[in-house]
Amino acid sequence: MIYNDKKVSDIQIAYIGGGSMGWAWTFMADLSLEDKISGTIRLFDINQEAAKRNEVIGNSLSADPKRVGKWSYTTSGSLQEALSGADFVVISILPGTFNEMRSDVHTPEKYGIYQPVGDTTGPGGLIRALRTIPMFVEIAEAVKKYAPEAWVINYTNPLALCVNTLYKVFPEIKAFGCCHEVFNTQNLLASMCKDKLGIEHIDRYEIIVNVIGINHFTWFDRASYQGIDLFPLYEKFADEHFETGYPKNYDGYLTDVFTCSHKVKFDLFRKYGLIAAAGDRHLAEFVPPYYIKDIDTAHSYGFTFTHVDYRIQDLKNRIDRSKRLLSGEESLAYTPSGEEGILLIKSLVGLNRTISNINLPNKGQISNLPLGAMVETNAVFEKNHITPVFAGSLPHNIKSLIDPHIQNQADILDAGLNYNRDLALRAFLNDPLMTISESDGKKLFEEMLENTKAYLPSAWF
Repeated sequence: MIYNDKKVSDIQIAYIGGGSMGWAWTFMADLSLEDKISGTIRLFDINQEAAKRNEVIGNSLSADPKRVGKWSYTTSGSLQEALSGADFVVISILPGTFNEMRSDVHTPEKYGIYQPVGDTTGPGGLIRALRTIPMFVEIAEAVKKYAPEAWVINYTNPLALCVNTLYKVFPEIKAFGCCHEVFNTQNLLASMCKDKLGIEHIDRYEIIVNVIGINHFTWFDRASYQGIDLFPLYEKFADEHFETGYPKNYDGYLTDVFTCSHKVKFDLFRKYGLIAAAGDRHLAEFVPPYYIKDIDTAHSYGFTFTHVDYRIQDLKNRIDRSKRLLSGEESLAYTPSGEEGILLIKSLVGLNRTISNINLPNKGQISNLPLGAMVETNAVFEKNHITPVFAGSLPHNIKSLIDPHIQNQADILDAGLNYNRDLALRAFLNDPLMTISESDGKKLFEEMLENTKAYLPSAWF
């Protein structure tokens, strides 16, 4: 890297999953809008053709005179080629195909178990983890060999288990997991302040929060705006909108799989006293199936399920869009996405100092969760350093919800690294969504494991 007049150039970034038509485009577009950093992006993907397409799209962004960020995109044919000399490594991959995802999400439905997302917890998230862990073992070993000093940013789900795998394989790795769910809850609080305080404009950055929990099951135990404690306001807000949702009586969630009316958040606040800080689709999967007994129950709480057929159609739409991007018929966004990956990179190269929520192994930042467990709290980013913020302790009632997931994640990671079928089954049966009999649970486990067999090491069988 070259430092010059408050700019940093010649940054080397390896993008694993560089053929992505989701996160990669967001990342590339954000980079193109930032004039303080520049360098080379090496795209690596098992689908090299997809990476080649993004190489063309990325270089067209740099050629656009309306974009101030100038990066050179190149496709790498191997992890070694992508990683050697990298300053940063970005990981955003799809572990498996939609066939495996269909099994994760929909096979449990035969037993009356529904999952709005199925990529983090629940039977789908745990099986997804088993096939993802070997991929992250390979990545960790490659980073250790070819880029041991690089900062590694993971976006892949199940995020906590992915990052924990990196640390298990390479304890000295400088890795962290990024998730935007907290941002959306800050936006909700900003909207609440506009409505209740009559303030015309509030940016989510102005909502100061203490983040505490695990990925997709995060909480705020403190929240303020310009010194105003937001908890009393949120208590009234949650009561007012508990029946109607927010915005009131909005029904877009029936067709938009990524929206929600926040009624799960409101219900959790009324029950447990803290502000749940993730999307309702994710939150619903971490507790017994109060909110996802069936699709009608989910709709009554103001969200819907993400069917894999939707994701398949969405991919077809993205492939069509990639053709338009390649031809120049369409361009990526000219406004920042709101994701913080670029901001964090700027901090780590010394251009600013940032506080953001990330996933790191617990070193005491949550005092009453096990050391080494993957937790999500705020952290301070500055030049070549990350310091997790001491978030305090979880109240007993919420800790009792999180503890089973901490144990299940530990068991699944151990099982995934050591091909331990019994340990994987124990975690599977222990998940709060597994309300069926043990015998049916075992049948479901074996069926789902068989369905993901193509991505599991042969030692499993």
